[in-house]
Amino acid sequence: MKNTSDKKTLSRLMKYTKKYLPFEASVLLCAFVSVVFSLSIPVLTGQAVDLLTPGAGHVEMDKVLIASAKVLAAAIISAFFQYVMSRLGNRITYSVVRDIRNDAMDKIQKLKISYLDGHRTGDLLSRMIQDADTFADGLLMGFTQLFTGIMTILGTLIFMVRLNPFITLLVVCITPLSLVVARFIASRTHSMFRIQSEARGSLTELTEEMISSQKVVRLFGYEDEVRNSFNETDINLCNASLKAVFASSLVNPSTRFVNSCVYALVGVGGALYSIAGGITVGGLTAFLGYASQYTKPFNEISGVVTEFQNALVCAGRIFELLDEESIIEESSEPVSKDSVTGNVRMEDVYFSYSPDKPLIEGLNVNADSGMRVAIVGPTGCGKTTLINLLMRFYEPVKGRILVDDRDIRDLSRKDLRKCYGMVLQETWLRSGSVRDNIRMGKPDASDEEVIAAAKASHAHDFIKRLENGYDTVIGEEGEGLSQGQRQLLCISRVMLALPPMLILDEATSSIDTRTELKIQSAFARLMKGRTSFIVAHRLSTIKEADVILVMKDGHVIEQGRHDELLKQRGFYSELYYAQYSEV
Repeated sequence: MKNTSDKKTLSRLMKYTKKYLPFEASVLLCAFVSVVFSLSIPVLTGQAVDLLTPGAGHVEMDKVLIASAKVLAAAIISAFFQYVMSRLGNRITYSVVRDIRNDAMDKIQKLKISYLDGHRTGDLLSRMIQDADTFADGLLMGFTQLFTGIMTILGTLIFMVRLNPFITLLVVCITPLSLVVARFIASRTHSMFRIQSEARGSLTELTEEMISSQKVVRLFGYEDEVRNSFNETDINLCNASLKAVFASSLVNPSTRFVNSCVYALVGVGGALYSIAGGITVGGLTAFLGYASQYTKPFNEISGVVTEFQNALVCAGRIFELLDEESIIEESSEPVSKDSVTGNVRMEDVYFSYSPDKPLIEGLNVNADSGMRVAIVGPTGCGKTTLINLLMRFYEPVKGRILVDDRDIRDLSRKDLRKCYGMVLQETWLRSGSVRDNIRMGKPDASDEEVIAAAKASHAHDFIKRLENGYDTVIGEEGEGLSQGQRQLLCISRVMLALPPMLILDEATSSIDTRTELKIQSAFARLMKGRTSFIVAHRLSTIKEADVILVMKDGHVIEQGRHDELLKQRGFYSELYYAQYSEV
């Protein structure tokens, strides 16, 4: 099963390298030239040794110097092409890794929200960053050592056969034992590298979560528990890494032992053969040089096999992400938000996050254009789920949702979401200037439009008090601003976009009472003529809604205006008076 998985992973890697075939051909050419000149060095050295032997009568230093110059020139040329090959190998490797990372990022944009909700952020980060880096290291070793290693083996065989076929046969019969040893060890390290990669992902996930939640950690005095959790996860990673690295590190000394035995046998056998007159001293010197060069690639290739085993595991984890099911194909028919009037209907909608736990069953909602629809109910009743369905973050299991009598599945998600302006209780801002954060609602908006939107949301005054006004750069998630100021910027973003439909999820929860009254007034102007869905926890904020949907256990059990629902003395009435019983 593992071999099949590795073959599939390797096959997919080959597809990524196809576009770089000219560079790969150049790598092969450079490897060939480098190996040819490298293998000429032992022959030239052997010739120089024969020129220095006493049997020659006298030493012809000019010939020795010429032979030495040839050795030096061959070494320089070989090193130059080795350098060029390394540069090309680097380019191929990191271009492939870049392509895979880009595909992974594109995939994340297309993944179902349910997948992202069900997987740890840290593990996804680990796959895209650390696993990709580890894979790059293994692929780089393949380009820089595998090509030259194979060519060196083939080249030395040719030169050794020309020098002495008998000793060559001895070398060829024994040396492959090093590859057998390497394969035996590598086959047992695959699972260890898999465990190491998963443990690394767990540590990344825990670190990301604890750093981003540091205020909560300190608020509840959770530091000791965090340290213990981190230490435990870190120890697991340490143990997994030790096992994987130790097992893989056995490859090199094992293959070196085999290759040393080969070198010793060649030395002894060659010396005896030289005494019998079968080979000159210079020839034996050259043969020993080739024997050393022949066995060296086996050490390198065995290291490549081990490292590539780790790389395949990491590549496999990335490909697992790429193989996840994407969202359903989009409609190719574009829809302009200006053409949407905002009539929304939900017809007999069923939905559940888990098949064995039904949540929404037979939900029917009608919202005419311009209506203000409030959604209330206890925690877990389906309010947020209803919003997720409207925005197509999730798809109904059964039933349909229509906007202007068109099934939203016939609209592209991008076009549909442009028709909604959304302000959540949880703010989202990115690192950049205040102006850029507001302009996300309408990228082509002018500075005058941005300022007008900020004034409408009552954010203009605090923005002008910032060090650089609208050009003030805020950190990730709005660092440097209060929660209320972040919320005002999010509201400004919607004020700028002016979509035909609005979703407000307790949008003023982080704003002081005085500003909230101004915002409510601004919202009232904004909602005029726009279909609005208001998720409310404070029931006093929805008294003016055209219709209030009271949800419980995934069903709309009551609906009507505020006064009507109070007169019914039903579930809404209980919620309202329970909330204000102390007033």
